Amino acid sequence: MITHRVRSHASREDLPREAQLAWKLAEAAADPVPVERDVAEMIGNRVIDNAAVAAASLNRGPVASARAQALAHPYSPGAAVFGTAAPVRTSPEWAAWANGVAVRELDFHDTFLAADYSHPGDNIPPVLAVAQHRGLDGRALVRGIAAGYEVQVDLVRGICLHEHRIDHIAHLGPSAAAGIGALMDLPVDVVYQAIGQALHTTTATRQSRKGAISSWKAYAPAFAGKAAIEAVDRAMRGEGAPSPIYEGEDGVIARLLSGPGAVYEVPLPGRGEPKRAILDTYTKEHSAEYQSQALIDLARRMAPQVGDLTKIREVVIHTSHHTHYVIGTGAEDPQKSDPDASRETLDHSIMYIFAVALEDRAWHHERSYTSERAHRASTVDLWRKVRTVEDPEWTARYHDPDPVKRAFGGRVDIVLDDGTVITDELAVADAHPAGARPFGREQYIAKFRALADGVIAEAEQDRFLDLACRIDALDANGVRALNLAAPAGYLTEPTAKGLF
Repeated sequence: MITHRVRSHASREDLPREAQLAWKLAEAAADPVPVERDVAEMIGNRVIDNAAVAAASLNRGPVASARAQALAHPYSPGAAVFGTAAPVRTSPEWAAWANGVAVRELDFHDTFLAADYSHPGDNIPPVLAVAQHRGLDGRALVRGIAAGYEVQVDLVRGICLHEHRIDHIAHLGPSAAAGIGALMDLPVDVVYQAIGQALHTTTATRQSRKGAISSWKAYAPAFAGKAAIEAVDRAMRGEGAPSPIYEGEDGVIARLLSGPGAVYEVPLPGRGEPKRAILDTYTKEHSAEYQSQALIDLARRMAPQVGDLTKIREVVIHTSHHTHYVIGTGAEDPQKSDPDASRETLDHSIMYIFAVALEDRAWHHERSYTSERAHRASTVDLWRKVRTVEDPEWTARYHDPDPVKRAFGGRVDIVLDDGTVITDELAVADAHPAGARPFGREQYIAKFRALADGVIAEAEQDRFLDLACRIDALDANGVRALNLAAPAGYLTEPTAKGLF
């Protein structure tokens, strides 16, 4: 890997484009290095993972609305929309939009945490949609997905958006554009312009994940994927982007991030070096914010030690800066303690999540979020006894440069009425690569089966899994068939109508 030092430059410095971060991202994406076997297998796993969580969300309101918007834009050859039968095709940017919302709605797919946050699986819907539209094969598809993951993960390693309250899709727009560029084997200068446009149009504030969180939390990554496709289309037609987009005097670093004096270090693979970043990412066993994964597992482990939960006086979660300030009491969001809060808000409340996991000794993508569950008197009472504390040790472990030592969990002290303190800690979730039960192909398939059960017919599940498990060997028809069709009559229509 080559570490690139990135800073802002005054306009009079005339920074050549070959020295700009957007160009270096484009070079890394466009490098035609073969995708290694274990990377291709993991890409298949993540395609399965995305399809699993999309299947479970098909009839949720935001997904139905996004699907209705997409279906109002039929196009041939076009791309497939999750849940619809094979003949249905829409314009690729709209397919990416609908599928991106379906994948993101339950907050249940993969994650990478470093200087910033990310869900790199959000790259898959736009790259797959363009592959289907252009009739590209599995080798091209995995090349594009590998590049999208690489660019997003490397940006997340080097540039923190959250400290400036910029939403993490500002890394996704460029990575999706880079992935599409690699998929289509576009020239570096075209990918460079597309990355610049995509970044410029996907820098947004983090209010989408703050306070009363709405359905836009699921829509934001899909918007970035759609914007990336449109950016690539314009760049292919010769249209340019703001430049230098990162380093300019009024660029992202100078005006949105740490300012003219800041220096960021972004690692990228050198020429001929394989793109392996996907192997550093991890999926979720539980449908909740990733920083709650280990704490859900810890709650399940601690519950038998506590016994009578009504005897709890206080629960203190000692954890990292990010966990405390994003999903903990450090966020100072009263909505995180409100039984009437939205599912999206409860998903970002470790106080609620830990209380429910302690009571149920389990977590479920639907039952754990029902209004009845959130209003249960015993839960509300326990929920409001939970608080988080930032612990410098856990913050340091969260950012440890050694992935083997990196930790996303915490230490929990449960104080009982009689003064007894029950303490336990967990560094990573059980499903994490370094956890007690790491996810492999078998676990991805089991998750898919569980979430698709009752939604997708077994024969259709089998057909999809057969394709995903040999993704890099698929021909163009196989790539176009990488979609899940729900049974006739299953899909619901949104009650409200829009423009289309």
